[in-house]
Amino acid sequence: MKSVMAGIKSTLFVCLHYVLQYAVSREVTVPTGPLYRVAGFSLSVPCAVSGYDGPRMQDFEWYLYRDDSGDRQIGVVSTKDKGFPYAPYQARVRNGEVRVDRDSGDHVRLVVQRLRTDDQGKYECYTPSTDDAYLGSYSSSVVVKVIPDTLQISYSRSLTGQPLPEGAELTLTCSASIRSEQLTHLSITFGKRSSQADSGGTVGPELSTVRVIISIDKLLGVVPGLAYKKRYDDGDITLEKRNGEGGQDLYIMKIKVLQPNDTGAYFCEAAQWIRDPDRSWQKIAYRTLDIGNLTVKQLSESLSVTSSPQGEVTLQVGSPLLLTCEVNGLPSDDNSGLQIQWMKRGFAGGEFIGSGGTEVEVARMSPDGIVSWGDDVSRASGGSMEKVADAKYSLKLFSARPSDTGVYRCVVSVYAGRRIPSPSMPATLTQRSEGVTVNLKTKDVVVSAEAQLAQGPLLKRGSTITLLCTATITTTGPAQAQVQWLRWPLPEPQIRSQRNTMPEPPALPVEPKPVATLTYDGIVEIYGNGSEVSVDRLSAVSYRLRVHAATIEDQGLYACRAEAWGQDPHGGWYNSGIKAESNAVTVYLYARVADLLLIPLVVGVSSALLVGIVIIAAVTCCFMKRLAKQRGRR
Repeated sequence: MKSVMAGIKSTLFVCLHYVLQYAVSREVTVPTGPLYRVAGFSLSVPCAVSGYDGPRMQDFEWYLYRDDSGDRQIGVVSTKDKGFPYAPYQARVRNGEVRVDRDSGDHVRLVVQRLRTDDQGKYECYTPSTDDAYLGSYSSSVVVKVIPDTLQISYSRSLTGQPLPEGAELTLTCSASIRSEQLTHLSITFGKRSSQADSGGTVGPELSTVRVIISIDKLLGVVPGLAYKKRYDDGDITLEKRNGEGGQDLYIMKIKVLQPNDTGAYFCEAAQWIRDPDRSWQKIAYRTLDIGNLTVKQLSESLSVTSSPQGEVTLQVGSPLLLTCEVNGLPSDDNSGLQIQWMKRGFAGGEFIGSGGTEVEVARMSPDGIVSWGDDVSRASGGSMEKVADAKYSLKLFSARPSDTGVYRCVVSVYAGRRIPSPSMPATLTQRSEGVTVNLKTKDVVVSAEAQLAQGPLLKRGSTITLLCTATITTTGPAQAQVQWLRWPLPEPQIRSQRNTMPEPPALPVEPKPVATLTYDGIVEIYGNGSEVSVDRLSAVSYRLRVHAATIEDQGLYACRAEAWGQDPHGGWYNSGIKAESNAVTVYLYARVADLLLIPLVVGVSSALLVGIVIIAAVTCCFMKRLAKQRGRR
């Protein structure tokens, strides 16, 4: 029994030994065939070996069994022996057309750069043994079928080299077809070659870069190039497929808005694809067609903006002001959107208005023709902005005012290739015209203002404050005064003063608070602070301000500001810009008599109560002492 068991164990050990040896034995692998490849294009067949003994660097030998040669093998190429190739392949191996590219020590690829029809057959990859024992597979074979080249590609119109303006539309077409008995797919790619010289550099074309613009891939999906994805997502680049003539499909690429970096050499590539038995896609044929060179001319090189009249214009108040803006350098068939703005840097009396002469917008016309006015919305009824011709725009103020004095510029923003841009889209280019200085001849105007406190009893809290302003305007022609009442708070020491005499007006703070305004056309504007205020005009030059039921917050320093308004020949009123500010009048509110009597009354009552309490306490104390003595005697 023991001998039987020993025999079984020995047999199992030998079987396990051979199983383990087979599990780690040499194995050569190549792709599953058949592999269909196109004549005239390259063939690449990988071959790998594993489970071997010996050095990491393994040798490979390739044999071909042609369909018409039976089992007779032809040596193609070897990594070990330079004299290995048979006569049909010796010259092709010497010039590198047929070779073995090594990816690693045990992984190589057979490369045939230009397949011939007689390259069809079964290819065997053989690995000479480096193992201690001859075990496993030492070769593997794959069938390669060479099919005819039926890929055709053409274009209907090439680029002429004529520069195209920035913002123009570019349309390129490419036709392609394949006729194959095998199921193959076609892809189309539009691309561009450019060099640094195209971007202003000086390097040669050997440093040119190739960029894929957009493709229809082997699965008929549209795929934009990485650098063009945003423009594709924005709809600026499209690619469509149409049925063409003669069995060829027509592919149309459009770049709707050309940019300066679109300068370069354009090409179209058609590729034939097949799916191998291992489910991987292989490009088996391709052709590239040069369409031509394109130069994009930047708008900044041609665009100019001019305004007229040029230089300086002097007008009488009330005269019409007409300014014209002309945009030059745009192509006649341009599809760009234009935004036209008139900006003004105003001044009065020879000095700029605002901090450093702030430039303000007078009016604008959007690319869709909508006119809007700047801060002075009253100009919407007193002026117009129009497109008078192609690329020519006018601004007209029907009756010029002194406030229209300033330096005017036309600002043009171009949205290249976009007739109606989105609100968030930045302008491609913005240019400004030279300034036109507009001066207005105004009449000599003299304005004076004087304020005083109306005569009456001493002002107390709750009284009505009455202030008078005398405003005079000396000029020729109709004129009206616009009067505004201002108030400054009393300085802190003056409020705390207990003197009964009126204090002298101190220096005024910089910023007063407006109380009320009587406009030149009789409209009253009250700036509420909680008190009841009224303003009226007593005579041609006299104006009155009344603050009813005055409170402590109404006291302060009051002044009136008079501003002259003139009338133009068309009957419209305008602000002459001439103004005068009166002297400051101090308004101090005293306490009322009832408030003054209340103090001694409160003091008297408090004193009487205190005396009464003292008397009652003294009487009570004496009475209690006497009562205690009487009880003691008893």
